[in-house]
Amino acid sequence: MTGILSYLCFFATVALIYGVAALGLNLQWGGAGLFNVGVAGFAAVGAYVAAWLTAAPVASHWGGFALPIALGWGGAMLAAALVAAVVGMATLRLRADYLAITTFGAAVTLQLLALNLTTLTGGPFGIAFIPKPFEALASRPLAFGAANLALVAVVAALVFWALERLTRSPWGRVLRALREDEAAAAALGKSPDRFRLQAFVIGAALMGLSGAMQAQFFGFIAPDNYLPVLTFQVWVMLVLGGAGNNRGAVLGAVVVWALWALSGTLFTGLLPSGWQARGAALRVVAIGVALALVLLLRPRGLIGERATVSRHVEEG
Repeated sequence: MTGILSYLCFFATVALIYGVAALGLNLQWGGAGLFNVGVAGFAAVGAYVAAWLTAAPVASHWGGFALPIALGWGGAMLAAALVAAVVGMATLRLRADYLAITTFGAAVTLQLLALNLTTLTGGPFGIAFIPKPFEALASRPLAFGAANLALVAVVAALVFWALERLTRSPWGRVLRALREDEAAAAALGKSPDRFRLQAFVIGAALMGLSGAMQAQFFGFIAPDNYLPVLTFQVWVMLVLGGAGNNRGAVLGAVVVWALWALSGTLFTGLLPSGWQARGAALRVVAIGVALALVLLLRPRGLIGERATVSRHVEEG
């Protein structure tokens, strides 16, 4: 029984970490219509910055300032936001496919930098011995898992609350107006570039926070953790849950992570040994099929965006 409860704590913790990234993407795509395919890159920035700031000094790579975990997470958000500001100022005038290609290129560049800048990132070997919250409880798996779940749940709840306030504020109404009819919103004196850049930066900061929490929770990061499949996962979570709805983003994270974990268990148990290496690809296929079925039955996702009228845009 203790083992089952410990696993459920682990499952819920990882799902909520993904949920924070999905909330950031929802602000960008569901709120401002920004097709960001660079989620993995911003998560990587947050993870490595948190590792540099909080881990103990080592000779193999830069960093090791042994700062408190809270400062590491704050630094991760700031670093991801700064990277997003640079990328955004150069790319947000692009639209749709062009923006997607550019952000994907930025994410791949960041992953390759993490792979090759060995003195900064540890290269392909990554960074180990990243301090975990509540390490004193590590010998008691259930207490350790419950404490980590409580911490991540509080952070996710604060992020959810803040985004709900933002999206219902005049600022959020301006974003939706720009998404629906940029010309009309601009005619009221709103700057599309400024509002989109703000949404892009805030969303990327949340992706950086998600990467930082994942790094601290697992205690190890490597460039292979930030391949495009991570972006695919977060996008599926948002689309399946319902873009434009923060509750949908969190629900999608839980459902997709459950499907991902369940499919991994099934493929490991059912596939012959010669097919085990293909299991990862089959998991992606399974998630894609599940997404297609959901979109056929519920095109707006499990919890679609509520119909709203963009009023009082002039208040933004």
